[in-house]
Amino acid sequence: MKLTSFLHAGHHAFGAVIGDKIVDLTPHIESVGASLREALANGALPRIAEIVAGSQPSLALAEVELLPVIPDPEKILCVGINYASHVRETGRDMPQYPMFFTRFADSQVAHGKPILRPRVSEKLDFEGELAVIIGKTARHVRAADALGYVAGYSCYNDGSVRDWQKHTIQFTPGKNFPQTGAFGPWLVTTDEIPDPSKLTLTTRLNGEVVQQARTDDLIFSVGDVIAYCSTFTELRPGDVIITGTTGGVGAFRNPPLWMRAGDTVEVEISGIGVLCNGIQDE
Repeated sequence: MKLTSFLHAGHHAFGAVIGDKIVDLTPHIESVGASLREALANGALPRIAEIVAGSQPSLALAEVELLPVIPDPEKILCVGINYASHVRETGRDMPQYPMFFTRFADSQVAHGKPILRPRVSEKLDFEGELAVIIGKTARHVRAADALGYVAGYSCYNDGSVRDWQKHTIQFTPGKNFPQTGAFGPWLVTTDEIPDPSKLTLTTRLNGEVVQQARTDDLIFSVGDVIAYCSTFTELRPGDVIITGTTGGVGAFRNPPLWMRAGDTVEVEISGIGVLCNGIQDE
């Protein structure tokens, strides 16, 4: 299934995407929950599958305003320097442990909405990434078992304000400007993606491919990352893990390639879809 969060007639809702239409799950709040995060916490994916199988789509995608897939995650954990190709372009040594930073939920923006270049910087960079959405509570999980805790996968553009990212050794300021983290367009459940290491990730800027890699280039696999996270924190349904970007980012090009107002950036992942955002100045 493809599940997404959206606004319709002034109300927050979520539903299943079928082609260019949506099965609105609002009438089933009592049995599944009022939001996608709540539905995951309720273990409602099997019930949602039953509802979708017996329903006709009631909304067109064009009628709704998409939201970030999980608009209100408790945690967004981001892995830095996690593709071998990205390590090579940075000149770093291969990491021994995953490098983590956090992103705040209110820094996110949905598919189709503008990413904002903040007024204090011209160094807004693209980072196409695979997002992992947690489906059930996980603590001290083994890497071999970790995929069983995943609800699904989505596309993410972890837009980075490079000069602010490099003010200190901590990445947080450069990763949390408003409307810089694009998340969408939907969550694809794990029955459709049994092995997240066999995907292809492509980022395009104004139609030109600027990043492309297989997810088997990840240094720490999805299972490794979940296991590591679940050791230092309790992962809960709806939490999001952004697994890292591949080589080709703008900061390490000569000359550097920054996103500017009027640009269009797309992150496409095989089996999931295309996350597309325009760029505007704050």
